[in-house]
Amino acid sequence: MSLLCVRVKKAKLQGPPDKFNTYVTLKVQNVKSTTVAVRGDEPCWEQDFMFEISRLDLGLIVEVWNKGLIWDTLVGTVWIALKAIHQSDEEGPGEWSTLEAEVVMKHDEICGTKNPTPHKILLDTRFELPFDIPEEEARYWTRKLEQINSLGDDEYAFQEEVQKKPLPSAASQCSFEDADSAVDDRDSDYRSETSNSIPPPYHTTAQPNASVHQFTVPSRLQQQGVLRESCADSLQNYDLDYREHIAISPAGSSRYGSSCNVSQGSSHLSELDHSHESAHGSEQDDDHQERESNHSYHSSGSYQKDGQAWLREQEEPHGKEEEEKVCETEEKCADHSAAKLPLELEKPKDVDAGAQVSYHGDNEPPPFPPARAHWIRAISKVRLQLQEGQDEADPSKPPWLKGGPAGGLYGIDSMPDLRKKKPIPLVSDLSLVQSRKAGITSAMATRTSLKDEELKSHVYKKTLQALIYPISCTTPHNFEVWTATTPTYCYECEGLLWGIARQGMRCGECGVKCHEKCQDLLNADCLQRAAEKSSKHGAEDRTQNFIMAMKDRMKIRERNKPEIFDLIRDVFCESKLTHAQQMKTVKQSVLDGTSKWSAKITITVVCAQGLQAKDKTGSSDPYVTVQVGKTKKRTKTIFGNLNPVWEEKFYFECHNSSDRIKVRVWDEDDDIKSRVKQRLKRESDDFLGQTIIEVRTLSGEMDVWYNLEKRTDKSAVSGAIRLQISVEIKGEEKVAPYHIQYTCLHENLFHHLTDVQGNGVVKIPDAKGDDAWKVYFDETAQEIVDEFAMRYGIESIYQAMTHFACLSSKYMCPGVPAVMSTLLANINAYYAHTTASTNVSASDRFAASNFGKERFVKLLDQLHNSLRIDLSMYRNNFPASSRERLQDLKSTVDLLTSITFFRMKVQELQSPPRASQVVKDCVKACLNSTYEYIFNNCHELYSREYQTDPNKNQDLPPEEQGPSIRNLDFWPKLITLIVSIIEEDKNSYTPVLNQFPQELAVGKISAEVMWSLFAQDMKYATEEHEKHRLCKSADYMNLHFKVKWLYNEYVRDLPAFKGKVPEYPAWFEQFVMQWLDENEDVSLEFLHGALERDKKDGFQQTSEHALFSCSVVDVFTQLNQSFEIIKKLECPDPVVVAHYNRRFAKTIGKVLMQYADILSKSFQSYCSKEKLPCILMNNIQQLRVQLEKMFEAMGGKELDAEASDHLKELQVKLNNVLDELSAVFGNSFQTRIDECVKQMSDILCQVKGTGNVAANARNTVAQDADNVLRPLMDFLDGNLTLFATVCEKTVLKRVLKELWRVVMNTMEKLIVLPPLTDHTGTQLIFSAAKELGHLSKLKDHMVREETRSLTPKQCAVLDLALDTIKQYFHAGGNGLKKTFLEKSPDLQSLRYALSLYTQTTDTLIKTFVQTQTAQVHDGKGIRFTANEDVLPDKGSGVDDPVGEVSIQIDLYTHPGTGEHKVTVKVVAANDLKWQTSGMFRPFVEITMIGPHQSDKKRKFTTKSKSNNWAPKYNETFHFILGNEDGPDAYELQVCVKDYCFAREDRVLGIAVMQLRDIVDKGSCACWCPLGRRIHMDETGLTVLRILSQRTNDEVAREFVKLKSESRSMEEGT
Repeated sequence: MSLLCVRVKKAKLQGPPDKFNTYVTLKVQNVKSTTVAVRGDEPCWEQDFMFEISRLDLGLIVEVWNKGLIWDTLVGTVWIALKAIHQSDEEGPGEWSTLEAEVVMKHDEICGTKNPTPHKILLDTRFELPFDIPEEEARYWTRKLEQINSLGDDEYAFQEEVQKKPLPSAASQCSFEDADSAVDDRDSDYRSETSNSIPPPYHTTAQPNASVHQFTVPSRLQQQGVLRESCADSLQNYDLDYREHIAISPAGSSRYGSSCNVSQGSSHLSELDHSHESAHGSEQDDDHQERESNHSYHSSGSYQKDGQAWLREQEEPHGKEEEEKVCETEEKCADHSAAKLPLELEKPKDVDAGAQVSYHGDNEPPPFPPARAHWIRAISKVRLQLQEGQDEADPSKPPWLKGGPAGGLYGIDSMPDLRKKKPIPLVSDLSLVQSRKAGITSAMATRTSLKDEELKSHVYKKTLQALIYPISCTTPHNFEVWTATTPTYCYECEGLLWGIARQGMRCGECGVKCHEKCQDLLNADCLQRAAEKSSKHGAEDRTQNFIMAMKDRMKIRERNKPEIFDLIRDVFCESKLTHAQQMKTVKQSVLDGTSKWSAKITITVVCAQGLQAKDKTGSSDPYVTVQVGKTKKRTKTIFGNLNPVWEEKFYFECHNSSDRIKVRVWDEDDDIKSRVKQRLKRESDDFLGQTIIEVRTLSGEMDVWYNLEKRTDKSAVSGAIRLQISVEIKGEEKVAPYHIQYTCLHENLFHHLTDVQGNGVVKIPDAKGDDAWKVYFDETAQEIVDEFAMRYGIESIYQAMTHFACLSSKYMCPGVPAVMSTLLANINAYYAHTTASTNVSASDRFAASNFGKERFVKLLDQLHNSLRIDLSMYRNNFPASSRERLQDLKSTVDLLTSITFFRMKVQELQSPPRASQVVKDCVKACLNSTYEYIFNNCHELYSREYQTDPNKNQDLPPEEQGPSIRNLDFWPKLITLIVSIIEEDKNSYTPVLNQFPQELAVGKISAEVMWSLFAQDMKYATEEHEKHRLCKSADYMNLHFKVKWLYNEYVRDLPAFKGKVPEYPAWFEQFVMQWLDENEDVSLEFLHGALERDKKDGFQQTSEHALFSCSVVDVFTQLNQSFEIIKKLECPDPVVVAHYNRRFAKTIGKVLMQYADILSKSFQSYCSKEKLPCILMNNIQQLRVQLEKMFEAMGGKELDAEASDHLKELQVKLNNVLDELSAVFGNSFQTRIDECVKQMSDILCQVKGTGNVAANARNTVAQDADNVLRPLMDFLDGNLTLFATVCEKTVLKRVLKELWRVVMNTMEKLIVLPPLTDHTGTQLIFSAAKELGHLSKLKDHMVREETRSLTPKQCAVLDLALDTIKQYFHAGGNGLKKTFLEKSPDLQSLRYALSLYTQTTDTLIKTFVQTQTAQVHDGKGIRFTANEDVLPDKGSGVDDPVGEVSIQIDLYTHPGTGEHKVTVKVVAANDLKWQTSGMFRPFVEITMIGPHQSDKKRKFTTKSKSNNWAPKYNETFHFILGNEDGPDAYELQVCVKDYCFAREDRVLGIAVMQLRDIVDKGSCACWCPLGRRIHMDETGLTVLRILSQRTNDEVAREFVKLKSESRSMEEGT
């Protein structure tokens, strides 16, 4: 790209001057631009244009057109080959070219011209030099560009190729895609847009009145052109950002903070009729302007964020599609480009790193001209494309994501506070407002009068005239009371001077007569009137006196106020000589008065509104009289209308400038009363109001509403009248109206004081009071404008609006926004606050403004847009470091509010954009670009502001200064910068922008916008990091904390986020899980270390009060620290918290169970030590206590169900571990307790006596009990005391329980139930007990040699001893609870055994029968039928029977004695399972078991049957049971045996039949499956063991033998 600059200077045309009204069009590369039209044969345009050129083989076509009424005609054409245009950075004098009549075409393109005409044009054409480099280097770069361009004109194909390389990059956060963005002006009501282009993102047009244009610049930059890129791109333009969404080429990419480098690229229209063409491109009445607006668009300084352009306002329809294509393609290309930009491009050698953001001093030019910025961009683009083509990097890897080592746990800062002591001045303090010396420089606010020399010359004279003999200093009339002798009328109100004498006042000097009440209304100068009067009546001497007096006055005035005239001379740049001559001329014209003055006045009475109702009908019949001097005319009457429209025109001639126009409104009456009045008075109709206009205040054409005034105090008047007045003053026919003249004076004065004297700084006058707003300048200048206004009838509101327009060109200067705000507020008040005497609407009043409704509205629209643009860069334009600028910021917002008020109340628009919303949108726009800026320059800004060590500044290579997947350094820096921004907004801007406290809190908006943008970037970054995980988990955790802190500190309580679950925990969830995984390994490692240390130290108690050792403390300290980190994340997402807790619960489980396992394995070895086992058990208990605390800390009942279950399960496991350790510990005392109990047993044996203890012998029992207990008590005393001090309460109870169990069981085994003596019986009990698992108990009984049976007294002693032991273990409430002891199964078992000792054999047998209901096959399988002939169904529920016996039972009870008799018939045995090689002779033994059988036949046997496995017996036996007990206390035991001679019979199987089962049946056949042995529970076993000790009792012996029998060994097994 090359930048072509063309300056259209002037032309020489052959022909009469009035024939030409010419303009110039320039065409190159399908782009066309047009100058303004200028009249005359030597038109002078002096306009600049800039074009971006991509093809140097084309030419520039210059056409000169003459504007016609219907169509324009071509004057001539010049074609200039682009290759022939030289390169230069300096403006040249230009070259004259001859215009030619025809063009030469080749391949549908113009390649030259022919047929010269006599006309010539002066053009200065040149290509801007890049970088201010030498000519040769410029040529070199040009050649390079040409080569690249010639590689293929198909640039699109190249870009598409580039586009195919995927380069994933962070999506743009800040592109203003939001339809309601501040930068997308939707208030089309206020823009009257004719543009057909895309609406730009920031404001409605290519806005030339943005504050970025408020620098004084060389005139050559005042161009109106076709640049698609702003000619004012800042240093950052070429820094192609990979985050862009909008193409770089069609729209300048001026980054945040760069407005210092932006120039005014606006069109400065030089003609008055262009003053209405604002940058909105609004429709024009003027045909030429319409044409121009359709064929040109004005280039302007652009500000945007990352390629969001001020798109050009208008463009040719045929060029639009093509350009849009370019936009799209370049956008795609730009999207993938910037990541690779080399450092040299980012920082040109002559610009330091800070230049991007700092402003330059007051008078310094921008660091390089705009064209140079374009070169930077063009060459960057080329180099970038070349680089892209060569780039073979992994396309799947985003360029900003770099790797880094993983691992590491600690060093997590969970409480970051990223507020820095100093806020970061993103805009350097140099940026203060000195550099912003201007304001709206558009056609609207360009003070066209500055260049209109003819008008200035006229205004200069008029100003001198007004100031040399000012109205404020004229002689007042010398009024005296006077008596009229003839009917005389008042000069002021024309009413009759009523009365017989002393009717009115008369001036002694000039003789004017009026009512006393009217004397103050007369304001003409008495001297002047007297002089005029004298000269007309020939009194020359008197006239001379007056003239001398006036001359003296003027001399005094000139002498006393020389500064006024000097200032006027300076303002209009007149030489002293000319000034002196003009002063003489002006004085003479004042002395001549009006003698040589005459004017033609045309007055159109348009309409009136809101008149008083004078008729009885409630209406009026108004007409108007208009009087100029003595001439009076009237309109027609409009009947019955208070808002009449007349539209009548009257013509007057006036020869006296002191005359007045009197306009009066009357109500026509046609009744008797009015006719009588007509006879008596000159006025018979009712007066409705009047307005009196000084002729001297008229000039040009005016369209004005006048409020109707009273004539006397009694008048009832309301409403207003609209007049259109046209004045042609003799000798001044072509002169502009006085309002235009006043504008010229005010603008030139403002320009002189501000730009010439003040170096662009507006001097704010120091005025106080209600009318301070009417003071625009210091004393001298103010007097000039006030006197001019007074002399020529300029309303104060017009003055205010004119000054407002002037200030709008300097609205960014210090103090100006406040003045403008006050001015506009008063203008609003003037129009909107209508008085009670008129009901004219505000919009109608405003429409009648002499300033021009359209003009003022357009000015406000432009100002509104400019203010929005500047507020959208408030950090730049109103740096927080300047209190003065902050005040201006506040005033700027007030000004916006005033504009909104104006639109609502004065324009009466329905719903103009609310000021608060506009400001809010602007703030958001600024924050968007601020974020973009700090994101792109994060490293540099951070280094500059916060790096303590200056050497570290340049450590990072440029490609690592952005985000990377190798490390996370970028993000904390970015967060720090974000915080500094938010803090600055909160502390500096929020207090200033406090006009809308409910709707606008800058700090909150700042936090919201910054977070939203940051969130998108952070989320994207975490997703990328999750794929690679190249950083340590601790780094991720640290970043998580910083992000959390940022959110909690600034975002959490914002309305948009309140009550919502934020997203950020989800971004980091995987990294926290990774950290938890790593933390588990660390925790386990730590656990082993802690246990090793503890073991070395011998598991010492941590302190005298703590009963556990330090390893528990260490383990939980580590776990708590880990959890503390999770807790400090303060994760607001319950789902994520649940995931963390589940994961952490698993870690806790793993660690604690490993601890418990390690202790359990080695616990046995520590049992011999005195305190150690207790401490180890205390440790386990402490784990449980700490686990409970941790459970509560993790949320307790609120904890996630899965995590909660996990921890509860863990608690149960630890409980079981503690139980196991207690049991092991308790069992370790078994041997010593055995010894003690043996000693007790020996002592107990020596206790003699019977069971019935006499009352007096009770003490001896207690004494015996004490003696018996002594060995045990000696042992327990020492140990229990130790346990009480060493064990924790819970552990102590468990140890006591275990000891209690051991003591009870040992006493039971060794004292109460010693072993059986009969070896055979014992053997049988062994085999019987195998199933029950009582083998160990029985073996213990075998230890004793002799068998001992307790006497009743011994039982009593033992019972008492048990009570003592129980009390001992209870320990007054410190030990085990009494209820536990009472209910403990061990004690109950022992007590039960003791109780059985005192029972008879019959009772014990009865107990056995009644409790043992499942002795064979669990009591199942016996089937009943009515008799032996009826076979039962096949048996079920019995596993592996060894045979079956069939018996018939008949039960009979004697009705008299109640004795029971049982008849048993053994029918047969079936399916006997028995292996033998010898003779097999089975027989059945049947025994009745129950009480009271000692004297009865208890057992019968059948005959044996040889070698028969299903023998039939059919033998009947009779049992007598007696009447003491019912049948339920008896059972039949059937035993099938193999008869053996000379040795014990072998048992085949046993069956037990409970008689209670057949009581109801009386008689039945039973089919009993045979079992291998008798099964019994604890009670049965205890009964058996007690009976086994009653060796002298035959029944007992037989019972024990019966119940101990089991199936014999078979042969071959």
